[in-house]
Amino acid sequence: MMAGKRRKSRRKQRTKTQLFVKKGRLQWVNILLVLAAMVGMVWYIQHNWAVKSRVTATTPTTTHAAFIKKLVPAAQQLDQQYHVLASITLSQAILESDWGQSTNATENNNLFGVKSTSGRLMTTQEYYDGAYHTVKRRFAVYDSWHASLVDHAKKLAYGTTWDSQHYAAVIKATDYQTAAQALQTAGYATDPSYAQKLINIIQKYDLQRYDRK
Repeated sequence: MMAGKRRKSRRKQRTKTQLFVKKGRLQWVNILLVLAAMVGMVWYIQHNWAVKSRVTATTPTTTHAAFIKKLVPAAQQLDQQYHVLASITLSQAILESDWGQSTNATENNNLFGVKSTSGRLMTTQEYYDGAYHTVKRRFAVYDSWHASLVDHAKKLAYGTTWDSQHYAAVIKATDYQTAAQALQTAGYATDPSYAQKLINIIQKYDLQRYDRK
């Protein structure tokens, strides 16, 4: 019985050896197939690790609470510096960027739908002549969400190139209802219900608690 087992063991070893060397010759096809399989396994492991890493990295902004938490510090700082109510900054970012998930937000870091003549051409919806229309517009591209937040605050604080007081009523407002209505009156967006949408978001998520006292 022991001799039989030894013969089987030797046969297995010869079979394994012949996979790479047969009659003194290297079996290059088999060697290359094994190497290819090993490279494929390494790539698969690295690829899946990278995908998991990306998912983990973006997880903090996939929930509404996390998105708000991420923007609050900058919104409050800009409230103090430029007098744009934090609740207005947060509600506009939520509405304009669809909680940071819009293409404009993910590809351009543009949280507020800010347009630019030198920006990226994109498809958007605008309201005019009593209906919504799909149009092509150029939107500003930022290095980060924070840069978008700062530019938004400056835009409201310093107005437009043709009117430095264009958003003065928004800056002077001491409550979010007045500020939201002032934004709509100034034509920040073409949506006729823009102000009410901002107010609804602020009230639903209690964003006024972040405003300066």
